[in-house]
Amino acid sequence: MKNRVVVTGMGVCAPNGVGLSKFTQSLKKGKSGIRFYPELKKLSFSCQVAGKPLIDDIHLNKYFSNVQLKGLNASGIFYGVIAGKDAWKDAGLSTVSSENPDWDSGIIFGTGILGVDKFREAIYQVDEGNVRRLGSTSVIQTMASGISAYLGGMLGCGNQVTTNSSACTTGTEAVLMGYERIKNKKAKRMLVGSCSDSGPYVWGGFDAMRILPRNYNNNPEAASRPMSASAAGFVPGSGAGALVLESLESALERGASIYGEIIGGEVNSGGQRGNGSMTAPNNEAVQRCIVNAIKDSGIEPGDIDAVNGHLTATAKDPDELKNWSQALGRSGIDFPYVNSFKGHFGHCLAAAGSIECVGTLLQFKEKQIFGNINCEDVHPEIEKLVDTSKIPLTTTDVEPKIIAKASFGFGDVNACIIFKAYS
Repeated sequence: MKNRVVVTGMGVCAPNGVGLSKFTQSLKKGKSGIRFYPELKKLSFSCQVAGKPLIDDIHLNKYFSNVQLKGLNASGIFYGVIAGKDAWKDAGLSTVSSENPDWDSGIIFGTGILGVDKFREAIYQVDEGNVRRLGSTSVIQTMASGISAYLGGMLGCGNQVTTNSSACTTGTEAVLMGYERIKNKKAKRMLVGSCSDSGPYVWGGFDAMRILPRNYNNNPEAASRPMSASAAGFVPGSGAGALVLESLESALERGASIYGEIIGGEVNSGGQRGNGSMTAPNNEAVQRCIVNAIKDSGIEPGDIDAVNGHLTATAKDPDELKNWSQALGRSGIDFPYVNSFKGHFGHCLAAAGSIECVGTLLQFKEKQIFGNINCEDVHPEIEKLVDTSKIPLTTTDVEPKIIAKASFGFGDVNACIIFKAYS
């Protein structure tokens, strides 16, 4: 017998809300976290809007010691620690205070790139011959596993502590990795999630690729338009999402609150073959990922009440909905409710999947399907596949029981999770 796995804690540091309460209200009310940034205009970016968590008013000493904060210049670490420690606290768990670590708890916390600003600072110091001025924390701020290392030490976790990286699939993949570890009885609890740095050194490459919207610099809240006929590219974002996964037995033993259950999932790759490439998904692989996630969950495609898609507000949105339709064998009014939270806060890159998993699970708690924003003009190719009543523009009082959440990333990599309301 394998363990059942439930979610007992969540934390989020998102452009439209830091903390579960603010984040929930933003999703319920359709509030955008996308803003204009003069810095991007000064640097001659074509897209001068982005999604960035507002942490200026956050008392960082709640999350870091003075020693840890000294010289810390990695926004992804700030976001990840805020989300991770909030999730741990939300689960009713405490930091290990003894000499021995908690052998039953681990961390899988992903990132795409970490400490870019610190790395830039290091390059200048080295080039100017000031190696000794780098400081003792430059390595742990710029290594990819810096985020899991910080959290592992702060919480005293003695099980697996590691970092994964799979482009925009990172966060969703991290959840599935933690799920597998608990399911196979190698851990009782896993803090899972992902983070992404903010700023022009992360977002510049996408601006150079000309895949970001250029015509919304004076109207930032309208810039991110998933499933819309007027979608003009994805808005870059950043932040972190975190979830505490736990065996059902452990959660029941300590009387923990449960947000939902993970009943299955799948991770695969299209191998950059067929119509797949470094930047575009192989449609067959996407469909296989969804189909196999459903099979792994032991449910039927018709059991899915809602889909939280990857849906980035690019020309690939109609293709994604076509893949969902073919994988589920459902279309028109029979299609599940579908939403994308990227209209609210942009595409948070490596952090996208984990932030969106938090939002997906909140729909069970709120007994609602959150609406889509900037999608009044549904793309005509999507209208052919999905009845527009299933693409709600405002939060809808429909109580979901099973939700599929997927992410698709550069490198032709895919991940799909099936969440179920716990009762």
